[in-house]
Amino acid sequence: MNPHAKLVCTSSLIVGTTITISSNHWILAWTGLEINTLAIIPLISKSHHPRATEAAIKYFLTQSTASALILFSSMTNAWVTGQWDITQLNHPTSCLVLTMAIAIKLGLVPFHFWFPEVLQGSPLTTALLLSTLMKLPPITLLLLTSQSLNPTLLTFLAISSTLIGGWMGLNQTQTRKILAFSSISHLGWMVAVIIYSPQLTTLTFILYAMMTTTVFLSLAKIKVLKLSTMLISWTKTPMLNSTIMLTLLSLAGLPPLTGFLPKWLIIQELTKQEMTLTATILTMLSLLGLFFYLRLAYHSTITLPPNSSNHMKLWRTDKTPSTPTAILTALSASLLPLTPLMITML
Repeated sequence: MNPHAKLVCTSSLIVGTTITISSNHWILAWTGLEINTLAIIPLISKSHHPRATEAAIKYFLTQSTASALILFSSMTNAWVTGQWDITQLNHPTSCLVLTMAIAIKLGLVPFHFWFPEVLQGSPLTTALLLSTLMKLPPITLLLLTSQSLNPTLLTFLAISSTLIGGWMGLNQTQTRKILAFSSISHLGWMVAVIIYSPQLTTLTFILYAMMTTTVFLSLAKIKVLKLSTMLISWTKTPMLNSTIMLTLLSLAGLPPLTGFLPKWLIIQELTKQEMTLTATILTMLSLLGLFFYLRLAYHSTITLPPNSSNHMKLWRTDKTPSTPTAILTALSASLLPLTPLMITML
């Protein structure tokens, strides 16, 4: 891809995200979302592969539909209340339409079908942006309007996303699709507590983005796109594969790793809000995600390459040390002792 085009797309992504997360007016927020959508499409389709083109078209259609629904919701609310302030969303129909629009943008169940396919057709770096940076503006809008949304609807979206994200990830062999369903499952945890503790949702998103960035950067380093390729990567980069295993187990939420921190706090907050049944259901459904995380960890470290493998082994790989990946890996595995400090910050 042309460096100038890449610079324009990257700058537009930063500008669009900044406009959306810093705006109080619905039109400005919608403008930022549209800038983001138009900026990420060239990055998705830059390989000129038919799958990449298909992914770009799917992403454009779904995001355009969601943006139109956001605009319709804000116009309906302005028609009834006479103001365009994001935090003053009071009309019930506007709240319902906005919830649907943000669910489409985030890929929440039942509007999740586009997300795994788009990630599968994108390069690893673009898939990283779709899983982290592109989730920030919709999450921000959800945080700003959380007090006006329907708690029952959000709880349904949270439970169904955790269920489908864990269930559909069980039978996948492509790492990008597995991480897509992992994203859907984690978004369910964030949505479950967004009304009762927006700060906790923000913390969960930050930790999720950090751990997902670590996994994507590590997979890009060893050039792994599917599980069969991961089987033969242990002999080439054993240390990096070990760190991938730790990060995957942290994403699964196993103590004493960092990923246990947000789930622990979310379960505690839901219990305080007398939603013990919801907390129990989410905890049980997280076992589905734990299964495919353990399968990824198994393929990355425990299984040695079989003698009858048909895959071509690389004689040499790029083993240049990556300082950002090392720092992110350390943070993804060792932040649990800071839980008391984070609770006081919340």
